[in-house]
Amino acid sequence: MENYEEILKKIGLNFRVERTKQMLSQERFAERANVHTNYIGKVERGEQNLTVKKIVDLSNALNIPVTKILDL
Repeated sequence: MENYEEILKKIGLNFRVERTKQMLSQERFAERANVHTNYIGKVERGEQNLTVKKIVDLSNALNIPVTKILDL
C-alpha cells in the first residue's frame, strides 16, 4: 500500500517529465500556471500537497490530460 508522500512524489515526477518533454523551464511553467516558481519546484519534488483543482490547473498549463499526471 502506498502512502500519500509516495503518490505526491510520483505526481511531481510526472509533472517534471511532461514539463521537460515540452522543453519548458520551471519559470515558464509557473507563468503559464499563474503560480510562483517555488511552487512548481515543491510540486515536482513531491513536497506540495495538491488539490484536485490545482492538478487540473497545472495539467491545463501543460496542455495535457490529467490522466497523464495521475498515471502512477
